Amino acid sequence: MALDPVSIEVRALAVLELLAREAPASAYEEIGASARAAGATEAELAAVDKALEHAAVVRAQLGRRQQREASLSALVDTARDLTLPFDLDALLKVITRRARLLLNLDMAYISFYEDSESDGYVRTADGHATALTVGFRVPRQGGLGSASRRNSAPFWTSDYMADERIAHHPVIDEVVRAEGLHAILAVPLIGHGTSFGVLYSADRNVRHFTPEEVSLMASLGDLASVAIDKARVLNQARTDITALEQYSSKAKSHLTSAHRVNEIHQRMIGLLLEGSGLTALTALTADALGGTVSVLDPRGRTLAATGDLPPGNTPDVAEALLTQFADEPVQLAGDHWLVPVTAGTERLGGILLHTTAVLDEDELRLLQLAAGTTGVLLLMERNTAMAESQVRDEFCDALLSTPLRPLPQLRDRARILGIDLERPYAVVAIRPEGGSQGRAVVWASSYALVSGGLCSVRSDSIALLLPSEDPGATARQVSQELSPLLGHPVTVGAAGPTNRIEDFQPAYAEAVRCLSALGAIGGIGSSASAKELGFLGLLLGDHHSVRDYITHTIGPVIDYDTHRFTNLVQTLEAYFESGGSPTYAAEALHVHPNTVSRRLERMTALLGDDWQEPARALEVQLALRLHRTRDTLGNRQEDHPL
Repeated sequence: MALDPVSIEVRALAVLELLAREAPASAYEEIGASARAAGATEAELAAVDKALEHAAVVRAQLGRRQQREASLSALVDTARDLTLPFDLDALLKVITRRARLLLNLDMAYISFYEDSESDGYVRTADGHATALTVGFRVPRQGGLGSASRRNSAPFWTSDYMADERIAHHPVIDEVVRAEGLHAILAVPLIGHGTSFGVLYSADRNVRHFTPEEVSLMASLGDLASVAIDKARVLNQARTDITALEQYSSKAKSHLTSAHRVNEIHQRMIGLLLEGSGLTALTALTADALGGTVSVLDPRGRTLAATGDLPPGNTPDVAEALLTQFADEPVQLAGDHWLVPVTAGTERLGGILLHTTAVLDEDELRLLQLAAGTTGVLLLMERNTAMAESQVRDEFCDALLSTPLRPLPQLRDRARILGIDLERPYAVVAIRPEGGSQGRAVVWASSYALVSGGLCSVRSDSIALLLPSEDPGATARQVSQELSPLLGHPVTVGAAGPTNRIEDFQPAYAEAVRCLSALGAIGGIGSSASAKELGFLGLLLGDHHSVRDYITHTIGPVIDYDTHRFTNLVQTLEAYFESGGSPTYAAEALHVHPNTVSRRLERMTALLGDDWQEPARALEVQLALRLHRTRDTLGNRQEDHPL
């Protein structure tokens, strides 16, 4: 309202009242106007103007104080906000938003530097921007940021492009032009004595920053540095805690799994101590790993299994066993895992696991422990078998020794050992061609025990007596299984079959002659039986036995003539001399052709259906000639005794 003061004192009090009421500027103008209207003197008007001038100064100071208080209040609010548990990106958003609002600017952004030698990059920005976006590379040299970081103090400009104090950089200048920026204030972010970034505030108008504004932004920069450092520490702490939790979880899981593996391994050891066999151990392994488990010998044959492998896509485990030298499990085709079973450098076989599950480290460890336990069990079984086989080997030595022990004594020992000598046996002689004979002896002893046969180590070879009616096939099987195990050739000769105790020693001698014959014809590393070699064994062997050859070839015919007083041998000679004609043979023998035909039928019954085939007929003719020559020489010795 209008005042009508009558004295200078009243007008001065009116000015003070306006100051107290924080009246607007128009109210002060009314005091001067009313004084002039009242006809105040020049001196009075000067006093009033002076009072109004002082009032304006006071009002300006109050305004600046209020602005400072508002800024400090905003800074306190900002500090309070920065104490909240933000992650780093959210915190940087808060800082740039507060920086822009504190000074009412167009935009604010923060750049980080990985080290003192690298360029910076914009980590966050607030305000409308088109070129200055997150990820923008800020050159290390040039611009306000480099000066601010170099001096560790705020650096500002009212008009960036027109300021010659700034070391301009073309990349920065291009962005400043694109954004239309003029006034820019850069505050360094310092942590642990090193500047790691810069807080920028910018406006698109020319603006002169006051010392209070610069100080306010510097304080915000200090608060931001502390908050960023705290956020980094918290983020690192969260990362470390998460890693520790994951590690703790993995450790607990690993301990649980390791405890399970140890428990199962203890159960495996318990099976060994209880005397359980390979089947029980294989079943426990399959139950623990959740698949089908097979225990294999060195040739890939199944010793024990919990089930059949799925058809198709089955790996060649025999080849894998021969080529896999590591003791760790290896994955084969078709969801198969193979781990060798070893004892030192000796390969005892392997364990084959089929499972569709993915095996972890502990399960692979369990599979490896199962292989080790299986190896111990196989060694125990082999040692037991070797103890038993030693007695059997001694009996085999007795069968092959010369002179032969009394037959009743040998039959009693065979009965005690549970050996059936009435079944046909093939007599096999083995000669390893190079390398140590020890592994071959161990294998032969185990093979004989498993096959129900006998083994003996002779001076010139390893002898095997194996149940078989086909010595040639038995020799080939022995060679095929033993040669890969030793890693060098094995020559095998065979004779028989025989089921007479007194015939084992002659059959062994015949098998040894097969070895000699094979060596003479360059057949080292091969196998053959006496029947397969025929007269070659007689001609090429080191120890010639005409009697054995005659007996083996035409012995049944000679025996028939001896016991029945017939002329089958003479008929055979006449038959071959007549070119295989029964009619001409009858004429030579002075008998009826039907008689010759009946005798030939008897030959077939004694010698077999193939005695007239070319190869067999040649051997029969050779045996007849040797038989006739031996008889002739024998008669001459009787006529001319010494």
